[in-house]
Amino acid sequence: MKFVAIKEHHLYNKAYRQGQRCVGRYVAVYVLRDYAAKKLMMAHPQKRYVNRIGLSVTKKVGGACVRTRAKRIIREAYRAIEAQGNLKTGYLIVMAARHEIVGKKTQDIERELRTAFDRLGFFKTKA
Repeated sequence: MKFVAIKEHHLYNKAYRQGQRCVGRYVAVYVLRDYAAKKLMMAHPQKRYVNRIGLSVTKKVGGACVRTRAKRIIREAYRAIEAQGNLKTGYLIVMAARHEIVGKKTQDIERELRTAFDRLGFFKTKA
């Protein structure tokens, strides 16, 4: 499934400044409530709330090929977590890669994202 991306620069800045954060060894995760979630839900074909995803990989990580691989790995790790259906929806999520991500596998990143989301209380509680 294709993600709904964060396209506006000011939303990245807002997530960095006001959002909750969890910094891990490979990825830093910033989460902020999306105030446009209701509007996006109405435009969604299945009328569901969605998370908007933003990826940030700086040139400090490496060249273009390395940065693209880092983005692919982060996307796939997030996709694996989201497929289970126990993430909260209606949020802005910015994931910033750190230099140590170079050469890591999707499973490593997925494990770290699960830890980050757990620390941020981003998993739905079983009711």
